[in-house]
Amino acid sequence: MNIPPLAHPPAAPSTETDEAALDWFVRRTGGSFDAADEAGFQAWLAKDSAHRAAFGRHQDDWRALDALPDSGLCTLRQNLADDKAAAAAHALPRPRAWWRELAAWTPQAALAAVALMVSCGGYLAWNLWQQQALFTQSFATARGQQLEVTLPEGSRLRLDTLSIAEVAIYRGRREVRLPQGQAMFQVAGDAARPFDVLAGPLRITVVGTRFSVRYTPGVPGRAGVQVAVEEGRVRVAQAGRSTANSAAVELVAGQQIASDVTGLLGAVSAVPAAGIAPWRESRVSFDDTPLAQALAEFERYGPAHLSVADPAVAALRVTGTFDPRRPGNFARLLPQVLPVRLREQGGEAEIVSAGR
Repeated sequence: MNIPPLAHPPAAPSTETDEAALDWFVRRTGGSFDAADEAGFQAWLAKDSAHRAAFGRHQDDWRALDALPDSGLCTLRQNLADDKAAAAAHALPRPRAWWRELAAWTPQAALAAVALMVSCGGYLAWNLWQQQALFTQSFATARGQQLEVTLPEGSRLRLDTLSIAEVAIYRGRREVRLPQGQAMFQVAGDAARPFDVLAGPLRITVVGTRFSVRYTPGVPGRAGVQVAVEEGRVRVAQAGRSTANSAAVELVAGQQIASDVTGLLGAVSAVPAAGIAPWRESRVSFDDTPLAQALAEFERYGPAHLSVADPAVAALRVTGTFDPRRPGNFARLLPQVLPVRLREQGGEAEIVSAGR
């Protein structure tokens, strides 16, 4: 859905000319405007060029408001009620007579609502309208599944196994929440609408680039967030804080960074040879990774039928790149690189010390 912004953001307080223009506009669109009224209106227009300009602004704004989705009108209606109460509490000017017509919530009443909120200092209403999402959708993948989607503004999103992405596109920004999983982003450049990814304690901001984000708090040793850049620049900072109040880090192509569970950022490092998202080619890469953590990674893609109970064995380190869809290959290789053996029973295999 493509909803144009209001052509003229409301000013506060409203001028006398603007209020008069609004009165004329509401009366003309209300269906009870006769020939005498029209003559009076034309005389008012001819009296001052500012009158014609003010009336034109309301016409432009109404055309934009007419495209507001039903959900936006419902929210606007609630906000109008709040503004009415606020106006009464602060002894602001009383609403015009057409307040009583708002219960029907016709398009003309919607315009009147906007007008009332403007005349009552309704910056809140303007901000609310601006913040209505043009597009929202959630995407999720099941265990072992991957998904690639193209967003309405041209950006591409690819989700790995067991991942969730909640997308919202606004007039002035684009936002993706990643409650869990890992995703690859190819962001369409749009300087007027930054692209934010919110993952755990971090906010990742770009304009146009290609990067990956991982947030898998349920995986041992991977409770933080990892960001890696393949192309362009990415700014990483703690969510909910401005750049001035947090240690934002800017990454360029070939760099990556990880945080702990609280959002504390580690050192910037080089992207490994396997790339920023080897899972795109059905690969998982381990670099001096504890065996227990490696097994948890395989389990994200499907039943691995592998387990480890001995803490000493679980702490052994593995390095290499493997196909997560074939954990059996990984299991057969383990005794060749680690002092372990497989103890199989009932289709399951426990990894135990070779000396047992």
